[in-house]
Amino acid sequence: MFVDEATIYVRAGNGGDGLVHFRREKHVPRGGPSGGDGGKGGDVVLAADLGLRTLLDFRYRRHFVAPNGQPGGPKNQAGRNGDDLVVPVPQGTVVYDAGSGRLIGDLTTAHQREVVARGGRGGRGNARFASSTERAPRYAEKGEPGEELTVRLELKLIADAGLVGLPNAGKSTFLSRVSAARPKIASYPFTTLVPNLGVVAVPGRPGEDFVLADIPGLIRGAHSGAGLGDRFLRHVERTRVIVHLVDVSPLGEDPVQAYEEVRKEMELYDPGLVGRPEIVVATKVDMAGHEERASLLERHVKAGDPTRVVLRASPLTGEGVTKVILAIAGALAANPPVERAAASPADVPEGDARGSRDFIVEIDSGVYVVRGPGVERLVLMTDLENEEALRHLDHVLRRRGVFRRLKSAGARHGSPVRIGSYEFEFVD
Repeated sequence: MFVDEATIYVRAGNGGDGLVHFRREKHVPRGGPSGGDGGKGGDVVLAADLGLRTLLDFRYRRHFVAPNGQPGGPKNQAGRNGDDLVVPVPQGTVVYDAGSGRLIGDLTTAHQREVVARGGRGGRGNARFASSTERAPRYAEKGEPGEELTVRLELKLIADAGLVGLPNAGKSTFLSRVSAARPKIASYPFTTLVPNLGVVAVPGRPGEDFVLADIPGLIRGAHSGAGLGDRFLRHVERTRVIVHLVDVSPLGEDPVQAYEEVRKEMELYDPGLVGRPEIVVATKVDMAGHEERASLLERHVKAGDPTRVVLRASPLTGEGVTKVILAIAGALAANPPVERAAASPADVPEGDARGSRDFIVEIDSGVYVVRGPGVERLVLMTDLENEEALRHLDHVLRRRGVFRRLKSAGARHGSPVRIGSYEFEFVD
C-alpha cells in the first residue's frame, strides 16, 4: 500500500538529574562536593532511507520516544547520555510541525538526517556550584525535559521526469512499456490510484538511465483536492521534465481541451510547474481516426510555443516510444539537477534556542509573566523544593536583569510574578 502522508508524535529524552554528593573517603575530613552531572537525553532523528518507498510503517507506529539521560553519580561521575532514536523515512520526505505548520526539514538526499526533537540537557551536579564563597552547595540541577511535538510527514517522490495527463491517457501503459514497473492497467479511468516509479534505460546511451514517475490522472479541481489531485500533484514538484500525455483517439476527450485542463490545474497548484520543460505526447495513435485530432493538438501546442516538443506514440504497441525516451533524456541532459535552494528565513527550522538569554515581560490579569527560553529552562532545571537552589535561582535571575526589567514594567514589592510554572512575589 502506498501511503504519502502521516502524523506522528515524537518526544526526546529528558536530561538526567545532577547529583548532590560529598566526598567520604577515609583520611579526607570535610570532603568537598563531588556530585556528577546528569547525562543528556537522546534526540529523535529522522533519516532518509533508500530502502523505503512509502510512509506505510507510520500507520502502525505513531509514537517515538527517545531514552532519557542517566543521573549523575558520586566522585564527579557524569551520567550516561541517552541514545538518539533514529527513525527511517523514505527519501523525499518533508517534515512539518503539525501545530504551527513550520517547515522542520526536507530529506532530499540519501542518508540525510534531521533532528526533529532535541534531548534535554543533563542537570549539573553540586560539584559544579562550588565557589570561594559557597564551599559546600547542597543543591544540584534537575535534568531538562526533552522537546516533544507532533510532526506531519509528507512524501514527495523524487523522479527525473513525471507523466501527467487526464485519467486513461495511457500513462501506466507507457511506464510499463519503458521500464520494469508493473502498475495496474485497465480500460477505465482512475485505474491508477497511487504514483508509480520506474527506471528507464535510454537506447544507445548507457549511463543515462532516468527515473520516471507515473502520476495518477488529474481532473478539474485537482489543485484544490478534487480526486486527491493535490496529493498527486505534490509528486510532480521535484521532477525536472514533465511528460504530458494526451489521448488523441476518437474515444477520448477533445485533445486541446484535455491538454489545457491539465496545464491549468498544474498552474493553479504551483505556477512554477507550467514553466518546466514539457514534452507533449499524443497517445493511442494505433487507433483509426487519430490523425486529425493529433494534428489539432500539435497546431495548438506549437501556436503557444513553436519550440515545444510534440511527439506521437502508442504505449500499447510501442510505436514512437523510443523517440519519446530519447526526447526525455535530451531534456534531462539540458536541464541538469540544480542544488536545492536554501529555505527562506520564514521556513528555516528553529535552532535550539532554549539557552538564549533573551526574555520579555508581559502583564496577564495582574500577573507579571516573564517569557524566554533561557529563563524558563533555568526554572525547569531548578529544584524548587530546595531552599539553597531557590536562593541560587534568585541570584541568577537578578544577575540576568530579570528583576530590573520587572521593575521597569511596573512591578512593586509583593507583585505576583510567573516564570513557567514557578510563581513568586516580587521583592524589591
